[in-house]
Amino acid sequence: MADNVRPLRRNEIRQHNETLILQAAEKVFAEAGFGGATMQLIADLAGLPKANLHYYFASKEDLYRQVVQNIFDIWLHAAESMDQASGPIEGIGAYIDAKMEISRRHADGSKVWASEVMHGAPVIQDYLETTLRDWTTGRVGLIQRWIDEGKMAPVNPEHLLYMLWATTQHYADFGHQIETLNGAPMTDSDWQAAKHSVKSMILRGIGAIE
Repeated sequence: MADNVRPLRRNEIRQHNETLILQAAEKVFAEAGFGGATMQLIADLAGLPKANLHYYFASKEDLYRQVVQNIFDIWLHAAESMDQASGPIEGIGAYIDAKMEISRRHADGSKVWASEVMHGAPVIQDYLETTLRDWTTGRVGLIQRWIDEGKMAPVNPEHLLYMLWATTQHYADFGHQIETLNGAPMTDSDWQAAKHSVKSMILRGIGAIE
């Protein structure tokens, strides 16, 4: 029995430490960028010895790529609602809801991604050319099918995706600006109102609803 319990305990500790490290790294990379972040800063925020970081992640770049991978995986999961929908009202509407919620709960991850891309994606260019390109091609095909079926206006699918990303991620990447203009952090009702407004404007704009 003891032999069965010990590996489980070890796995739980590893998972816990990796979660602490990734959460701290996400925040440090969001605030300092890849160049300004150090493994020591991340270790201090995680409350772990620096040696622990190198045990789980061989280098700062490895850790950075995992942070980027995590936010993209979360975004990919959000797109499942669009993939399984019968049309743009349900699919794009659910996608906007999911992406807005991610901006609310994973703002630092979104900022890391935005900063990396704005600097020419020096670390994750290969990722953009493979995983993101493949994902985008699939969603473009889905949107084009809805267009061909007469369920929405004949808009450019790529530009629609760019608009969806820019609009929903704005609430994370420019959260401080929104909070300043609002005079306070967004409440639950503020988020619900924002989701409703974004969905209404976009779905009407693509002719999915009157």
